[in-house]
Amino acid sequence: MTTFKEIQGRNIRSYTTNPDNPLEGQMWYNQTELKLKGVVASGAWSSAAPQIYTNFGGGRAGTQTAALGAGGYAGNAPSGPTSSTTEYDGSSWSLHPASLTTGRGALNGCGTQTAAAVFGGQGPYPGPGNATEEFNGSSWTNGGDLNAGRRNYFGAGTQTAALCAGGFDAGAAMNESEEYNGSIWAAGNTLGTAVYYNVGTGTQTAALSIGGYTPPVYPNSQNETEEYDGTSWTAGGTMGTRRAYAGAFGSQTDAIVAGGSGPPSSVTANVEQYNGTSWTEINNISVAKNLTGQAAGGTSNSNAGVVWNGYGPADTPSANSGNNLSEEWNFSTNIITPGAWASGGALNQARRIQGNVGGKDAGLTFGGYTSSPNYLNASEEYDGTSWTEGNNLNTGRYGLRGFGIQTAAVAIGGQKSGTPNAISDYESYDGSSWTASGTMNIAREEPGGFGTQTAGVACKGFNGPSYTNVLTSTEEYNGSSWTAGNATSVGSSSVASAGTLTAGVVAGGTIPPGRTTSTEEYDGTNWTTGGAMIIGLSNAAPSKNGTQGEWQVAGGRTPAGIIGNTFVYNGSSWGTGPSIATARTEFDGGGTAGSHLICGGQPGASPAGVTTTEEFTGETTAVNIVDITTS
Repeated sequence: MTTFKEIQGRNIRSYTTNPDNPLEGQMWYNQTELKLKGVVASGAWSSAAPQIYTNFGGGRAGTQTAALGAGGYAGNAPSGPTSSTTEYDGSSWSLHPASLTTGRGALNGCGTQTAAAVFGGQGPYPGPGNATEEFNGSSWTNGGDLNAGRRNYFGAGTQTAALCAGGFDAGAAMNESEEYNGSIWAAGNTLGTAVYYNVGTGTQTAALSIGGYTPPVYPNSQNETEEYDGTSWTAGGTMGTRRAYAGAFGSQTDAIVAGGSGPPSSVTANVEQYNGTSWTEINNISVAKNLTGQAAGGTSNSNAGVVWNGYGPADTPSANSGNNLSEEWNFSTNIITPGAWASGGALNQARRIQGNVGGKDAGLTFGGYTSSPNYLNASEEYDGTSWTEGNNLNTGRYGLRGFGIQTAAVAIGGQKSGTPNAISDYESYDGSSWTASGTMNIAREEPGGFGTQTAGVACKGFNGPSYTNVLTSTEEYNGSSWTAGNATSVGSSSVASAGTLTAGVVAGGTIPPGRTTSTEEYDGTNWTTGGAMIIGLSNAAPSKNGTQGEWQVAGGRTPAGIIGNTFVYNGSSWGTGPSIATARTEFDGGGTAGSHLICGGQPGASPAGVTTTEEFTGETTAVNIVDITTS
């Protein structure tokens, strides 16, 4: 009989606790639990950061940690097919400054995030197009045209060895395939069945065409697969679920297909995996929807992928809408828990336009506005579960901000009763009581504030009787006095801020009558311009104790209204993060990018504010250790 050591090359050892960093297939006996344990690989879908745009029918390329989206029909982008380019880094989506030459949807693509191609599709012209565009990671350039204009087809391969097949021309489904060498498309052999809204994956010499609609009946989705070997197409395995409009990634012998529409028009969340011969059902995606091809995971295997956008029953593609949802697939020995927001304990006092410092395990909120009294002096401390009433501010106020931590904080500026203008008062907190400490050099309401109780910064905001008088001034605090610093480039109020005195950052804010996308970074002396925000945003809640290169803001107000989005900054550019449960504005935040706390704020027209608290915990990874049993 073969022993475990002969199979795995190691004995089963005995430990009092589980070993650190065990390997796949390793087994051991846990003396404390009196159990045989081991590490196994498993697969699961998890929610990922949402796409920037609600979208469907865009081109795709890349892998789970370096994906590319291009074009499509975007509901919150300019009307009609968009030319936008978005990128996913495994954590968040960001908007690339380069755009397609021609906005279009119903297209597909192939390649990597820095060497991609998209082709065909439908733009602002009567029928399907044949244009190809190539992306080098920086810009799009025109490539060779397809021989036949087509839309809603599948694409596979690389930028210099691409393949497309099927699709819809001006009046019928197609069975033609074409191959691309990086400059010219050449006709290939035909599919066995004319089909459109098919999807696929693989390489130019080892590809899959999966599902789709087959004439003459519409919609008549199929469950057939065809395989290409670089010369001819042959029938492959049959899926358990008929589908069109799906998403796919992986290789010809290890692929995944997800979502899509079955006959006659039912949207599915079903996912199947292909082993080169047959399809097997695996875990479903969380939301049934047509992915319209928008999936990436490379062409080597199906261990890791991401799907995004598309549309389902709640979306209206006829109105160029779709959704912005993303999900990741991981098959590994690790259990990956994505970053997510969760409900926390409610504030004792509803409030908005207040100050906040500290994270989700040690938070502090103070001041703010409610219906009665208008100017709050109440402060509360958070222990990760509940808020406890603390000693009051000496001066009730709203529109203030703060910096520091729960046991060593500074409250700055705002507006107090009987004074229609901003004030310069500041107070210090020692974890027990507030001390009126004097005045700043400049009166400011809704300023930026970051740093520690002995090395802090106050900047921007507004003063005077009107919020239109925005400031560029900066001042630094040493624990006892304020010193003027260099001015910011952009004057604004209601900004988000984070960092330290020598590595601070502020972003967004109000510049009447609009909102700015500006990001500025501070080195203790000078301000420099950082990456622009994706959208003009004010009154958002920052992870104030985050770093200049890793922080995020949640909620806020855009030109379109109050949002629940989270945006993440990596030191050079902004991306998307998981959305908060309650969209709101006019509030402050605390903590770091991986331990973010928000509370209060204004979710709608009510002036009183809310008591709602939300906590963000960043992504975690743990080895998948299981009990080994007999059955």
